[in-house]
Amino acid sequence: MQQASHLIVKDLVLIGGGHTHAIALLMFGMKSLPGLRLTLISNTCHTPYSGMLPGHVAGFYDFDQCHIDLRRLGQFAQAQLYLDGAIGLDLDNNKVICANRPPVAFDLLSIDIGSTPAQELVPGAAEYAIPAKPVAEFLSKWDQILAEFGQHPAKTLSIGIVGGGAGGVELAMTMQQRLLKVKSQNSQVKIHLFDRGAELMPDHNRWVRRRLQNILINRGIQLYLGETVCAVLPDKICCESGLVVDCNYIFWVTQASAPHWIKASGLQTDSKGFILVSDTLQSLSHPHIFAAGDIATMVNHPRPKAGVFAVRQGKPLFANLRAIALCQPLQFYQPQKLYLSLIGTGDGNAIASWGPFGWQSPLLWRWKDYIDRKFMDRFQNLPPMARVSSQQPIVTNNQKLTTNNQMHCAGCGSKVGSTTLERVLQRVQVEYPITARDDIILGLETPDDAAVVEVPVGQLMVHTVDYFRALINDPYTFGQIATNHCLSDIFAMGATPQSALAVVTVPYATEEKVEETLYQLLCGAMKVLSEAQTSLVGGHTTEGAELAFGLSCNGLVTRDRLLRKRGMEPGQVLVLTKALGTGILFAADMRQQAKGRWIDGAVSAMVLSNQEAAKVLMAHGATACTDVTGFGLLGHLLEMVRASKVGVELDLEAIPSLAGVREMLDIGIVSSLQPQNLRASRWISNLSQVCDRPNYPLLFDPQTAGGLLASIPADRAVDCQRSLVALGYKDTQAIGRVIPVLEGVKPIRAC
Repeated sequence: MQQASHLIVKDLVLIGGGHTHAIALLMFGMKSLPGLRLTLISNTCHTPYSGMLPGHVAGFYDFDQCHIDLRRLGQFAQAQLYLDGAIGLDLDNNKVICANRPPVAFDLLSIDIGSTPAQELVPGAAEYAIPAKPVAEFLSKWDQILAEFGQHPAKTLSIGIVGGGAGGVELAMTMQQRLLKVKSQNSQVKIHLFDRGAELMPDHNRWVRRRLQNILINRGIQLYLGETVCAVLPDKICCESGLVVDCNYIFWVTQASAPHWIKASGLQTDSKGFILVSDTLQSLSHPHIFAAGDIATMVNHPRPKAGVFAVRQGKPLFANLRAIALCQPLQFYQPQKLYLSLIGTGDGNAIASWGPFGWQSPLLWRWKDYIDRKFMDRFQNLPPMARVSSQQPIVTNNQKLTTNNQMHCAGCGSKVGSTTLERVLQRVQVEYPITARDDIILGLETPDDAAVVEVPVGQLMVHTVDYFRALINDPYTFGQIATNHCLSDIFAMGATPQSALAVVTVPYATEEKVEETLYQLLCGAMKVLSEAQTSLVGGHTTEGAELAFGLSCNGLVTRDRLLRKRGMEPGQVLVLTKALGTGILFAADMRQQAKGRWIDGAVSAMVLSNQEAAKVLMAHGATACTDVTGFGLLGHLLEMVRASKVGVELDLEAIPSLAGVREMLDIGIVSSLQPQNLRASRWISNLSQVCDRPNYPLLFDPQTAGGLLASIPADRAVDCQRSLVALGYKDTQAIGRVIPVLEGVKPIRAC
């Protein structure tokens, strides 16, 4: 018998990484609750802070200064991060319907997805206008405009902004100031601001409205007040009055709207589709669901859709989510009636708006800058990860389950129950039916003790096995990564995978939670197996302290198509199909040093199967191949060199690396396996000349689901590389050449 880690009892799922959820996650990280599993579903790993976005548009802040890294924050809060968009709710079964992954089960749910400008009522707006939200898409387009404008110095740029609220006015001022900084003497910038009202910013006092209107006019920004936009064309804004204005780009900053799936799910909403919530931030129709930020409307205290209210809701939302998980009384929250708005003018000034009062000064901008930087500092300088700070019991099914001191058996007593496993497999096969093959005689569909497969006459069977702990807090994505990693050995040998046996360790949890974890994990694995036309024929499951997964795979190949590490020939070119650095990045991630977008890039590489790459390499005459995994590039290359009795000349500068790797190497972060892999450096003939090169440490970085390394005839290497890039292996590079081995000389030379 052994003592388990904390038993997972309840699932709290957060949809959206808005301001309120960011604060709640920060507080969960500082005051965690044993037995409560947190899951954040977000379509981006970097959430913008609205208070600094205008400054970012104006060029005062870079991307990282005004975005909260949800990967780092989620890791701090010990939360799972699912990068996907929610598109619906199954309230009968308490599941979140996602765009690109299996449904996600919850006991408690909180929604903070913000709002988007309403575009549906104006023909052409959805097709041709750029909405201010989602912010990631807006900023991507804004960066593109800046780049294009900077490259065409004689260009006249005409921008239309629809919406005369605070967002539209601030956007007009900050866009103009930024564009004036990059324009040349021969270029022109025209800003057009449209609003159906007779005055700008009706929610603010008269002095503020007039002051901002005068600033816009004095800066040459063309105002069209009392104009209702009735149509948007690719390069024109059309108004009901007959006014037509030519615009290169059109930005939509009108009143907020909610996504249609919120109301369609059955939640009680207001007339605009926003979730109606009580003073405890609970849904009026479903009290186990909470909502905050722009997506919520407090019935007793309606307020404008402003970031200040979302920030203030963070603490009470955390308190009530924690309280409901513990079956304790919830707190009532009443937002303030008056709030201070600090509106940046894009030139180092700001205007304060508070009730009937207004004021403009550079000091206000400095004050706003101080407040915003102080807020963001909470997320950018996270304290060390807190230990579980509460021993209070989570309540489920009207029974208290203490989440510590639970004792679990080892040996066969640690297996996942047969009924749980049967339910999981039935659910998984709805999403990903097991591949039917004639050469699988006995598989999962039979109750026999072992699978039986047939090896066709004239073919060889290739066996391999891999198993490791989860390196990412998303079982569905981890299932894909681990399966790609396990199948990669089959592809590297020129074989076609036939069947696989799974080995799983699931974290200790209630039966229901074990089922959910196993379902998400196996869905990820089955997605990859299905794409590879490989049948899952059995496996073994057990419970343990943390999630781990692996596969024993076999494949088939004819003797004449078998690729081995032996087979490299002098004169050939070495081709590598994926960038290196997963070991470095995940070591940095464990230390809360990696940016979320760097991990996203690594994950994108790891979920890319090597199957098509292997086909391309073989089609271009590969004579030797291996996959680059735990021993690093040099370790696996050394195996090829020694087996082939040749030498290799490596081009260090040509070795591709993932985004963020160089930055982490500069501060000395490497994988824990790096020192062992470094022992292979003794086979480099000119070690003293290259050991200080920037790419040198990459040679020893262990890869998970890494790329293939193959030797290709020199006259076919360029075409091979082009074909691989066209298939999505964008980081493919020729990294060296095979040379004859010289007696008494170490076989690897780097240059």
